[in-house]
Amino acid sequence: MTNPLDEIGLSKARGGVFYLHGEDEFRKDEAVRALVDAHLDPATSDFNFDPLRGGDVDGEQLASVIATPPMMAEWRVVVVRDVEALASSPKTRQILLDAAGSPPSGLALILSCSVPQGSRAKFYKELAKAAQSVEFAPVSAADVPGWLMARARDAYGLDLDVDAAQALGAAIGANLGVLTMELKKLADFIQTETRTITLADVEAAGTSLPVQDRWRWFDLVGEGRFEQALEGLDVLFAQGESGVGLIIGLTTHLLRLGIVAESGTSALEESLPPHQKWLARRLGGQGRSWRPIELDAALEGLLRADRLAKSTPVGDRHLLEEWLLTLMARRQAA
Repeated sequence: MTNPLDEIGLSKARGGVFYLHGEDEFRKDEAVRALVDAHLDPATSDFNFDPLRGGDVDGEQLASVIATPPMMAEWRVVVVRDVEALASSPKTRQILLDAAGSPPSGLALILSCSVPQGSRAKFYKELAKAAQSVEFAPVSAADVPGWLMARARDAYGLDLDVDAAQALGAAIGANLGVLTMELKKLADFIQTETRTITLADVEAAGTSLPVQDRWRWFDLVGEGRFEQALEGLDVLFAQGESGVGLIIGLTTHLLRLGIVAESGTSALEESLPPHQKWLARRLGGQGRSWRPIELDAALEGLLRADRLAKSTPVGDRHLLEEWLLTLMARRQAA
């Protein structure tokens, strides 16, 4: 399995203070464990490992633990979770900032923090500047299929089919912990000689999948299969999708098709985030089937639908139905 520290640029880091913050608890916890494994000698872990929580330790205890040198090993590892619980004490804040600015020899201090929403405390910015800092922003829904495919390859040496990845993302969302458990279940479920996990494998493993997933629905629109998209629209709303969410997703999808129509597939691949570059191949064919004038009209129609959805009592579903019927009529006329 790929070292989680490779992804965040800490694979060669040795000692000092590590400040891991952000809302993605799953990847943050993985990084904490990887840093512990990279520094801690299992044979002396009883002497050189201190797992702490911010709400359970005061400044004096923290200073004592940080100042204690390693015993019979190169590193002493101290993990402090819930660092935000220490931020109310000026003394404790200064202890952490001093350690980050001038780490004691032989210390690997790993700080895990969820900065309170709306906090303007300069402590967090100062700590991020002084320490080896990594922010773990939440993985977006659009990144989930690509993240799953990379995870299947790196963790299990398996190829996760695009349709299977999208179906899992649609069923579970962006909860990486649950997605990881589901992926492990699939890796254990499929036959050992099989190197690809397909949509059929996901269904056979008993995963509860949506009847219509939003990504496949965007593909229906991109492929010009408007009648099928109309049929799937009712299903999406019945599954809890919102009109605003679908309009945002459609806008992103069509803008990407516009890049293909104007500049080609390679230009789209260059513009996509790392976990979404696989989409370039999938959207390449779709983009070539649209004329720029068609895309401009479709985007103008989405803008109108968005404005009406926010300012009139007309239902979101009816607005999207009208938009799809308009696209269908224009395509037939052309």
